[in-house]
Amino acid sequence: MQIYFDMNYTNRGDFLEEHHRILDSRLAPVGREITDCRARSREELEALYRKIISYVLLRSGLGSPTDIKVVREATAALQSVFPQLELGNFLSLAKKDKELQLKELAMIVTGIRLFNKDSGKGGEGIDDLPSILNEAVPATTKHIDVNLQESQELAYQYTAILEMLEEKHDQSNEATKFLLRKALFNLRQHEVFLHIILGDVITCAQQVELMEKQLREQLEQLKYTVLAKLAVPTEQVYPHFISLSNLWNGFQDEIVLLSVLSNMVTNLQPFLGTHEQLLPPNVLEPLMTEVKVKSDEDRINETLGNRINVSDFKKQEFFFPENTVNFDQLTIQYHGFCGYTLAAKDGLLLPGNPDIGILKHNDKYYVFSSKESAYSFAKDPNKYIKLIGEKAKKHAELIQLLELYQQFASIIPYSQSLMSERGLMKPITKCENSTQTDTHFMESNIVKSYEWNEWELRRKAQKLANLRRKVTHSMQTNNSNMRRENATQVYPPKQTGTQNKRDNSSNVPKPQIYLAGLRGGQTSTATEMVKVDLTRSVKET
Repeated sequence: MQIYFDMNYTNRGDFLEEHHRILDSRLAPVGREITDCRARSREELEALYRKIISYVLLRSGLGSPTDIKVVREATAALQSVFPQLELGNFLSLAKKDKELQLKELAMIVTGIRLFNKDSGKGGEGIDDLPSILNEAVPATTKHIDVNLQESQELAYQYTAILEMLEEKHDQSNEATKFLLRKALFNLRQHEVFLHIILGDVITCAQQVELMEKQLREQLEQLKYTVLAKLAVPTEQVYPHFISLSNLWNGFQDEIVLLSVLSNMVTNLQPFLGTHEQLLPPNVLEPLMTEVKVKSDEDRINETLGNRINVSDFKKQEFFFPENTVNFDQLTIQYHGFCGYTLAAKDGLLLPGNPDIGILKHNDKYYVFSSKESAYSFAKDPNKYIKLIGEKAKKHAELIQLLELYQQFASIIPYSQSLMSERGLMKPITKCENSTQTDTHFMESNIVKSYEWNEWELRRKAQKLANLRRKVTHSMQTNNSNMRRENATQVYPPKQTGTQNKRDNSSNVPKPQIYLAGLRGGQTSTATEMVKVDLTRSVKET
């Protein structure tokens, strides 16, 4: 069961991301045919336009491309925003721009068809996804609750029987105890998986409710924008159609996610089928007559008010809800089960009660099923932690059930091993604190003219005293006020240059000799070679 869940379950964000990637990969060949097309003739352009219509229908998921009514409606919507005459401009674009325009056209056409469906003018082949989800979410939740209740009731029975057998120390039922313990581990693991799936379904329901509200608001805004006017600018109406398309894609994602979660719940159920074979009613009924079955809530209610006394422990630290910030966010070890009963009672899984007190040991937090268990565990935590580790080595399913990944760092769920950012260790709740001390908390008062030398001060005093006796004199004659400044300008000497070198060159004729008569002639006549000297004279060169 653990292997099946790890191989098939992933969180909401990763699932939707992978789903979109698969859809894009399936649409890639169709889009590639359109972007790589080099249509020239009229027939080729008409075929390209039909391919664009098919691409729009496949990407939107609103109806089948083989349904003639759906194709006609999609064609009419596409022609209103992208007439066939625009194919020439489309073919002249770059490949990346073509892909972006195809996606935008698909969203706009999807928004137009959804708006027409809401207005009662179309909507052929479009399912009412909000209504389907409003019916599917409660049905899936009920299905999970039924399975969860069955597992919990069986777990409560097995827990009560095991608790009774541990108290009696009956050695004759060792085989039954072993089977009950294994079955209890299986049921508790099934319960954990169902809680995880139920949390995703609740998130799905919240998302559907939010998107329904946004869809109604978007449609009302579109009606107010479109129906009140004869002509609407595209920059006003196209964003609304794109928003409609995105919302509808969100509904489609929720449908797929809900279907996968429902199938997982159904596929987990067969892993509980061996219980009736290993533990038939004729084995359990005699044991059930001696026990009182208690639920987890009943056990927690029995221990309300039984708190440990912190003063009894000097080296251990305990936390309580009323004096701890973010008490509910503490990462509890062993998935919230009592650590003492796990070690001391041969793997008995009893739920811990945080109100008794949460023990902090080596930056880890532990809860206990009773006050006595807390006292026993707190006396020597390392002993019981080691015993639980040894128990997990014998029962490997406990490693994942109790989340013992820190003790067994080489073992990690498959779903977590795909995400390197999570690492091999479970995250520890931490809080960032910082302090800062002022470098100069007193204002600086540095006098740069300060002198400590007495003789330097005397020298400055004498200088100031001499300056007091100095007087500046000036005089002017009657004609001096007519003086003015004169200026002259001298040109710099002209740059001159001389050259006393001359370059000469000579060219020696190249010897050329031509040999004539070498082509041969009749075989009976001897070849006569003539040597002709073609070398030019020096004077000619």
